[in-house]
Amino acid sequence: MKVAIVHEWFVDYSGSERVVEQLLHLYPDARLFAVIDFMPEHLKQHILHKEVTTTFIQKLPFARKHYRNYLALMPLAIEQLDLSGFDLVLSSSHAVAKGILTHANQVHICYCHSPIRYAWDLYHQYLQESGLAKGLKGFIAKSMLHYIRMWDYTTANRVDHFVANSAYIARRIKKVYQRDAEVIYPPVAVESFQVEPVKENFYLTASRMVPYKKVDLIVEAFAGQPDKKLVVIGEGPDFNKIKAKATKNVTLLGYQRFDVLRQHLQKAKAFIFAAEEDFGIVPVEAQACGTPVIAFGRGGACETVIHGKTGILFKNQTVAALTDALEQFEAQAARFDPYAIRENAERFSINVFKENITTYIQQKLAATLYPQSGSLYVQK
Repeated sequence: MKVAIVHEWFVDYSGSERVVEQLLHLYPDARLFAVIDFMPEHLKQHILHKEVTTTFIQKLPFARKHYRNYLALMPLAIEQLDLSGFDLVLSSSHAVAKGILTHANQVHICYCHSPIRYAWDLYHQYLQESGLAKGLKGFIAKSMLHYIRMWDYTTANRVDHFVANSAYIARRIKKVYQRDAEVIYPPVAVESFQVEPVKENFYLTASRMVPYKKVDLIVEAFAGQPDKKLVVIGEGPDFNKIKAKATKNVTLLGYQRFDVLRQHLQKAKAFIFAAEEDFGIVPVEAQACGTPVIAFGRGGACETVIHGKTGILFKNQTVAALTDALEQFEAQAARFDPYAIRENAERFSINVFKENITTYIQQKLAATLYPQSGSLYVQK
């Protein structure tokens, strides 16, 4: 069986690339396709050092750093990839990867991280934060995103089977595409973390500093509680704005290596997560260390954090709601069992992902390519 794996772009190693990595371990002979490939050489091990077949956008000016500026060309680009010689096509999609062209004798399974966020759910937020709500540039951006939205909706029919990375995303797929999706949680390397039962007197948050991550909200909440210490790991466009809000009890460490992040996840008394995330890998990594999570109770966190057992969920993205959650946590801190928290994280391990996705793919292949396999036939 010939297998193709299609991804949006290879520029770094984050949640969606982890899914591709495990798919490659399951299908090591698969061919790899993407709009562009500018992944640094030291990260190539995560895609088994495979050659990536790319599109014409790879050669366009400034594509390495500003590939997102070519979003309007990506539907055309992804459709130029010739996958006609493959039996099974697996797309890892959060933008355009699901839009590849296949024929009736192929099975296309899409692992959907989300419908295109800035064209659907985050459309108005994206325009406001980018300064594109008004004016000529705004008109051009709105027109482009309207086109992307129409293309994204129609190409949902090119997918035979959808897999969602959470029930939250499955609902979004149903809302946007009117398609059902099986939920298979993404792989988290829980085996890379160890339980540390003795915690230190600080809270932790770790995130890329962009508006929807709400790191500023977390810092503001701790600014109003000088008796509580907060450590912030991460960098991004909002770093200076967040730094300006930090008080003496808030320490910003910027970008840190994985081993430093892991050490802090193990020793923190709780991990703070205020984003509405599709799934959210770091809260699961924190739980793999036996560390409770205080999270905004919407999105993937509702599926990975068990309120009152592995953490606290708060209802609103406000300083007041987070402050109340911190008070609840401190009143119940002794009740949280690090080993029970770790056990919850193991539901999202790499081995569980591999087992679930393998079973799902085999079932869909059998039902689509060999629908008579359950019956006996005598050829005459």
